[in-house]
Amino acid sequence: MTSFEWMPIRYRNVIAVLKNPFYAGVYVYGKSEKRTAIVDGRARRSYGHGKPVGTWEVMIKDHHEGYIDWAEYERNQKQLALNNYGRAGGIKSGRGGKALLSGIMTCGRCGRRLSVAYTGNPQSRPVYRCDKPNLMMGLPRCMTFGGPRVDAAIGRELLLAVEPMAIEAAFEAERMHREQQEDQQRIRDLEMQQARYEASLAERRYAACDPDNRLIAAQLEKNWEAALRRVRDLETRQPAEKRSDIAVNPNAFSNLADNLSAAWNAPGVTMRARQQLLRTLITDIIVDVDDDTREVILTIHWRGGQHSELRVRKPRTGEHGCATTEDALAVMRSMAGRWSDEHIAASLNRMGMPTGQGKSWTARRVASVRRVRGIHAYRSAEKNGEWLTMTEAAAKLGVSNHRIRRLIRDRILTADQVVPGAPYQIRTSDLLDERVAAAIARASGPCRVDSENQLPMFPDT
Repeated sequence: MTSFEWMPIRYRNVIAVLKNPFYAGVYVYGKSEKRTAIVDGRARRSYGHGKPVGTWEVMIKDHHEGYIDWAEYERNQKQLALNNYGRAGGIKSGRGGKALLSGIMTCGRCGRRLSVAYTGNPQSRPVYRCDKPNLMMGLPRCMTFGGPRVDAAIGRELLLAVEPMAIEAAFEAERMHREQQEDQQRIRDLEMQQARYEASLAERRYAACDPDNRLIAAQLEKNWEAALRRVRDLETRQPAEKRSDIAVNPNAFSNLADNLSAAWNAPGVTMRARQQLLRTLITDIIVDVDDDTREVILTIHWRGGQHSELRVRKPRTGEHGCATTEDALAVMRSMAGRWSDEHIAASLNRMGMPTGQGKSWTARRVASVRRVRGIHAYRSAEKNGEWLTMTEAAAKLGVSNHRIRRLIRDRILTADQVVPGAPYQIRTSDLLDERVAAAIARASGPCRVDSENQLPMFPDT
């Protein structure tokens, strides 16, 4: 037998020793029982079914000298129960990893615990699936769904549930702080009252003393001075201003949900901490998948007996988490056809809307998203020769942008402008107009074009 084959046997032997009460100096008898069941009309007996500790037939503590005491034995049993991860009846403890709900979800079809698998390259995307029937009996898996959307939905639900409790805890902390301040002030007042009484008593004793008895009088005078010094010290320790009663405004906690979300998603918070926080509020989650609506149905069992249902949409084939957000697409649709890709990219960057991969927008990326989403482009951006920008029209005619702008203003050259201030869109065929050619031909003359509405300065006489 190799060392790899020997390790599981050694591990089982050690666990058996730790679970045996004889190791703790306790003699027991009747730890297991036999059970009888009717199978196919016949009685079938099975043996070795463990019984709870309180139902053992014989249990004699301190029967012999043990390696550990009974209290440590019970602590070991609790730890072994915590380590019984992923089995029926086991404690669903958070052990870390990248899946928030590992070990806490139960299949709503077969009742088995869902397992976690990691896919992707690198393998970092958690996937929840019920594969016990497939592994044990060769049956199809009950369900399989991705983990990121479900984890995010449960996290939001947890923060919504914690928010009222957090507000209540904040008010409770404020009340406890007020009570602590009041107790401290009460202690200071009592201490000051006691010091003033002792100073008054020392004064009366000094006044009642015989002046001829100089030793007693000197001692009483020292006691009086010490009492007065204590009163003066306590007065200096008193706060300059008394505490004002400040009423707590409930609206001050309006942004508490944002603060909880920031704390939950903070980089320094580990997944193990999130799992342990989740398990302090949730005992179990029953999961089912509606194949018709492509939704994951989550029945959350909260501690205290409350239940709630949550539905999370499963992504379609080809849908991924790096897609462009709907807000960015809405901005792109509203600006397309009026503004160029450069203007759209600059606007999205100013609005703080990154790409699906978290990058800044460029004209090339805007054009790529437009082509995929079927968004009509800015007309001069479609380089098919039909529409030109003002710069392209000036280059085609061999003039400056100022001359093109003057021709447009004098209505010699036709140009489209969707809204005031938007870039000009010039049709290529309009550059071949005779009036435009005549205006461009007078290159040696002044930059002036005769207009029909212009009156001559010196009329003919």
